[in-house]
Amino acid sequence: MTGLATALGVPIDDPTPPREFHHSRAGCRLHGFDWGGVGAPVVLLHGGGLTARTWDFVCLGLRGAVRPIAPDLRGHGDSGWSDDYRIDTMAADVVAAADHLGLDRFALVGMSLGGVVAAHVAAARPDRVERLALVDVAPGVNFEGTRRARAFVAGLGPVPELDTVVEAAMRVNPRADRPSVAYRVSTLFRRAPDGNWVPKGDPRPPDFAGILAAMDRMAALLTGVPVLLVRGGRSGVLPRSTAEHLVERIPDGRLAVVPNAGHNVQEDNPAALVGVLRGFLTHHS
Repeated sequence: MTGLATALGVPIDDPTPPREFHHSRAGCRLHGFDWGGVGAPVVLLHGGGLTARTWDFVCLGLRGAVRPIAPDLRGHGDSGWSDDYRIDTMAADVVAAADHLGLDRFALVGMSLGGVVAAHVAAARPDRVERLALVDVAPGVNFEGTRRARAFVAGLGPVPELDTVVEAAMRVNPRADRPSVAYRVSTLFRRAPDGNWVPKGDPRPPDFAGILAAMDRMAALLTGVPVLLVRGGRSGVLPRSTAEHLVERIPDGRLAVVPNAGHNVQEDNPAALVGVLRGFLTHHS
């Protein structure tokens, strides 16, 4: 992990692995990583189909300035599956994780689905959220831009070797960095009792109608907190005009564009994202 982060240009102050934590809410067992650090706590929420480990390189880079905390949303990573994936339910999970860790006030970073959840946390608990960074998500996003990735993940079944998945991922995106893809795949799969590798996430399709409805309410929710919207420079999911439209509707909003990054900004260009987030998260109005 640290070798890959260094190769990607991420500054590392402390290479120590994060501490895992577990807690439960509403009958669902939840999991996350507390990276420690010297600054104020920042909770980072991953996108749909990803896990908390999508933030590994970013957390390594932020650790010298803040205390990054990355939970697995329910149905993802090492958190339990559920019959309730409503945005409000996942937002309540985030607040429960903060309570479990003894966090009074914290900043939020949310990518894609995680950004929708983060916006609802900020609206529901303005007394707890200091500031909010949204990564490549806004009302009006082009979900069709994620179709190929969704189809790829949905088509993954049990495989005897993870290299099979890496090869398939490289065919989907030949420009990707192979060692980074191999690392990402290793965090998305677990070994089943029969020895095969299977995806960690709940295979049931997400409630896109519910997610889109929650996304449409985002602008109205973001009136009482400083907001940074980060767009991947070559994102096919969030057009620049759509990003600019959201920022114009937020009283304390600003836009940053990370070059050489698509929708998964935190994986495509973590070093640049670290720089952008550091400046926003450590700025005191």
